[in-house]
Amino acid sequence: MAPPPPDELNGEEPAREALAEIAASADIASLEEVRVRWLGRKGRLTEQLKSLGAMPEAERRPAGARINAAKALIQQALESRRAALERAGVERALAAGAVDVTLPGRGEDLGALHPVTQARLRIEDIFQRAGFQIAQGPEIEDDFHNFEALNIPADHPARAMHDTFYLRDGLLLRTHTSPVQIRAMQSRTPPLALIAPGRVYRCDSDVSHSPMFHQLEGLFVDEQVSFAHLKAVLHHFMEAYFEQDLKMRLRASYFPFTEPSAEVDISCVLCAARGCRVCKQSGWLEMGGCGMVHPAVFTACGIDAERYTGYAFGMGIDRMAMLRYRVNDLRLYFESDLRFLGQFAQGSG
Repeated sequence: MAPPPPDELNGEEPAREALAEIAASADIASLEEVRVRWLGRKGRLTEQLKSLGAMPEAERRPAGARINAAKALIQQALESRRAALERAGVERALAAGAVDVTLPGRGEDLGALHPVTQARLRIEDIFQRAGFQIAQGPEIEDDFHNFEALNIPADHPARAMHDTFYLRDGLLLRTHTSPVQIRAMQSRTPPLALIAPGRVYRCDSDVSHSPMFHQLEGLFVDEQVSFAHLKAVLHHFMEAYFEQDLKMRLRASYFPFTEPSAEVDISCVLCAARGCRVCKQSGWLEMGGCGMVHPAVFTACGIDAERYTGYAFGMGIDRMAMLRYRVNDLRLYFESDLRFLGQFAQGSG
């Protein structure tokens, strides 16, 4: 290979030429082409450095110094031009996306309460007008408050891994809001009238179940409380919530924390008890469970079971919302589809 001309080895002429090309680069792509042409593995300055070995030793050092100086000058110019081009790109993007804040607005979309929240607030309002207080508790619970104090034995299916989300150190995600009632009975003196709405968690998911759902439980404790009181309160609540006259029946059932226990059914609010797909042609809808508080629960909470009696009930807020708004798939509530949720924007609950 023939040695480069002397004007190239002195670095001055190549530097001027490279700087001119850099200044003429209109974008990052063309600037990168200039860099490769001059400083790449086969670039002009790189080839000049490789040719130094063919020069006399006396000339090699000063020529190398000049070429390296030119290389540093070109590298600095490349970095400066790149920064300038990037700033210009940002400015163009900002100018293109500029908003004139003095222009009149083009309308606005107002937010609204989620339908499940609307249902919860409606339920809370009805019970508060009946003299019940709202109680809250932690969503991460321990075994005592979630199971043991509620008279749920160690071999009960509700404790199974496939139903409960267990955490470390004996903690778990509460499977119902009953622990709120336990904490209230431990910290307060009867008479007690409270409801405990909130999120609960179970390993379940289909059109009518979600791993996270909303539940409401109620508790009333005083002297001489009877099952008749429980039935009257639930019946009045159901009619107030659905805003229509309803029939209600209680079917004998079993829950560890109440005795006697019952399932609560109301006449179907969708077909007026004539029979439909939702009520499976029976004319009845299952709404929840209830019963008289088990004496063992009172004992675990330090309440005199000989003096006091009480009733408790529970129902799913999500199911109450599904029936009120005629939604046939629970999962629709939690998919964040604004087209679906927007239907309830004008709802008052």
